[in-house]
Amino acid sequence: MNGAAKGAVIGGVFLALVGGTGYGVYALVGDADGDGKDGKDGETSVQAAKGSGPVGEKDAAKTAKAFLAAWAAGDERVAADLTNNAAAAQAAIGDFTAKSYVSKAVITPGTPNGTVVPFKVEAEITYEGTTKPLAYDSQLTVVRGVTSGKPLVDWQPSVIHPQLQKDEKLRVGAPANPPVKAVDRNGEELTADKYPSLRQVLDELRQNYGSRAGGRAGAEVWIEPAAKEAPKRTLLTLVEGEPSTLKTYLDAKVQAAAEQAVTRFPEASVVAVQPSNGHILAVANNRRDGFNAAMRGTRAPGSTMKIVTAAMLMDRGLVAADKPAECAKTVTWGREFHNLENFYLPAGTNFATSFARSCNTAFIKQIKPVNDDAALPDEAKEVFGIGLDWKTGIQSTDGKVPPATGAAAAAEYIGQGQITMNPLNVASITATARTGVFRQPVLVSPELDGRKLATAERRMKSSVQQQLVAMMKLTATSGTAQTAMASVRGSDKGAKTGSAEVGGAGESPDSWFTGFRGDVAAAAIVEGGGHGGEAAGPVVAQVLNAG
Repeated sequence: MNGAAKGAVIGGVFLALVGGTGYGVYALVGDADGDGKDGKDGETSVQAAKGSGPVGEKDAAKTAKAFLAAWAAGDERVAADLTNNAAAAQAAIGDFTAKSYVSKAVITPGTPNGTVVPFKVEAEITYEGTTKPLAYDSQLTVVRGVTSGKPLVDWQPSVIHPQLQKDEKLRVGAPANPPVKAVDRNGEELTADKYPSLRQVLDELRQNYGSRAGGRAGAEVWIEPAAKEAPKRTLLTLVEGEPSTLKTYLDAKVQAAAEQAVTRFPEASVVAVQPSNGHILAVANNRRDGFNAAMRGTRAPGSTMKIVTAAMLMDRGLVAADKPAECAKTVTWGREFHNLENFYLPAGTNFATSFARSCNTAFIKQIKPVNDDAALPDEAKEVFGIGLDWKTGIQSTDGKVPPATGAAAAAEYIGQGQITMNPLNVASITATARTGVFRQPVLVSPELDGRKLATAERRMKSSVQQQLVAMMKLTATSGTAQTAMASVRGSDKGAKTGSAEVGGAGESPDSWFTGFRGDVAAAAIVEGGGHGGEAAGPVVAQVLNAG
């Protein structure tokens, strides 16, 4: 140690304060075998080791300890050489000190589990005279170098911080957008702590409206996203800014119910909207990847699409709720299609019952009379607003109903094939069926930024709307949605179930469900959740009751 540094051994951990005001570190001592070598000697022994075959737990522990010691010492070059991507690792570890303003770091390795080594980082961030702790757990994996044969840390951004993804960076400073205090329609504050599903939504709202709404930026630690349009993700507030108040159309009561509902199933997402005005009342996700699938997903919607198909068929006068519509066991259009478990309904069964029982063949049999490949896409766009450029206030993905022929067209009639939707799109479809008018879903007022909302070309025919509502009510009381909707209060309620086989997942299709109660419409998906009423149904029912 040079004359500018001071140190002391405390409980087997060496504290070095470089230059008194420079980068202070706790550097780990002792290797995995307890032979008394310091971290640098451990590195040397690791770098000298060569071999083949799987890395053993002993070598993984040694490599991890040497790497963590070099990182804690701020020696990015030595640490980087202990990884399988030295260039990326050196830049990231250098940034950890220089651009994340880390003034002290205690990095403690845990007990290896094979080649996976957990560790704890206890850092201090010092920025413009303010110091705050930043502590988190992460892990690394040790692999054998392809060319060197040495045990090396498999470099991933998540080694630096578990929330870092590819090409993302840890940054500290005054953010470009001041903080916002988001409130619901009644003025109740919405926070990520209370409503975890809204974390990404709130970050996007801040990015989009923070500078417009006023307020003053403070100082923060955040994750800089790889994509410019993606929102920054705040990890730690160093200096509180002065937030402005941003009013949303969310409803805290409905949001709370949605948050609770999605926890019942993994990979679940739900959206609730108000049919009379298009206001988004709730957005919730329970996903491992943190993706806002509720508003940005692209999955086949299954039989919930039959709402649009039924509207198109009634719009053209080809079917009517009270007129017979054959529900055969199978039908062939490009290939053979069948109903769930090959069920069929007696001759003379009306279209409303076929809808309520979700009979695939009753819909596909109408393709020949329709005789127009663009009929379904046109209905979806012109009446339901699907495929228009929705501007909700944050990132959202529009539904897609492309023209199709043959078997692909038949699949689209029942919500599969190339059709993609998310719960926001399907909830809007139900809202349109409920009122007969498409109102583009919105999270915040368009007056905030002057954005133009999408409008549909035409409103639904009154007779079609009345029949759709009646058929959805029948589905809720005596059809495939009966069990899930039994718990929904009141009689003014309707629903449609759906299941979609994605990637040949016949055993575990995506579970879809959409329904309305009064002036609330909701839709949910549980990926791999099974049939519509089994998983997504209870999620929607819980949200509808809150509205």
